[in-house]
Amino acid sequence: MTQSRNFWLLHRIVLAAIGISILVCSAIFLRWDWLPDYYSIILKGLWLTLWLLVASVAIGFTLALPVGLVQVSGPKPLAMLARGFCNIIRGTPLLLQLWLLYYGLGSLFSTMPEIRSSSMWPYLRQAWPYALLCLTLSFVAYEAEVMRGAFLGVPKGELEAARAFGFSDWQVFRKVWLPRAIQRALPTLGGEVVLQLKATPLVATITVIDVYGAFSKVRQDTFLTYEPLLLLALVYMLFAGVLVLFFRYLENRIPSKQA
Repeated sequence: MTQSRNFWLLHRIVLAAIGISILVCSAIFLRWDWLPDYYSIILKGLWLTLWLLVASVAIGFTLALPVGLVQVSGPKPLAMLARGFCNIIRGTPLLLQLWLLYYGLGSLFSTMPEIRSSSMWPYLRQAWPYALLCLTLSFVAYEAEVMRGAFLGVPKGELEAARAFGFSDWQVFRKVWLPRAIQRALPTLGGEVVLQLKATPLVATITVIDVYGAFSKVRQDTFLTYEPLLLLALVYMLFAGVLVLFFRYLENRIPSKQA
């Protein structure tokens, strides 16, 4: 056990040394004089990336709960619809879905006078609503499958014990079934959120200037390759690291509360 710990400690020290060496060499030998000129657009891109991530995950998880639950205990027609939705979204590329929504649905809206004259047109003519919708639907489909497995994985004995204490069906769901399912799904949920972060650069293909789009503009204007891409990789690594630490914190906290 002690040797194993020493090995992992040495492994982390070596990785940290390599990372620090890369940062030092990048700072000394690469060009960074372009940063002040693109500071504002990068910050706006960071904010938009975070906003798309948080909004799509929050809305998507809220919708994934009923979609996952109906596959377990809902009427058969609704269960089939939910299963079909998940299969279609998970079985097609996210980029294709994004283009179908923006270039397909968006182009259709532009030909409808009723929509063009409505109060929604100033929003529907922009790209970000389609990006948010596509990311949200994708997260719903993947997380609904996770929650379906989590709902099925809750021991039936716990639900029967709650009913034996006189809980109603709603109380059983709210106080036992849902919390236990979320607890079981939490490790997978953390990984899905990180994957959702990595999916956000696709919105740059429909003119949404997220952090990836901001650094793409830097590359186009300055003809630099390594500097913008290295800084972009560092940004995504920091975001992903924060998400991993956050979900690990939740994993450590929730079992103690359940106990």
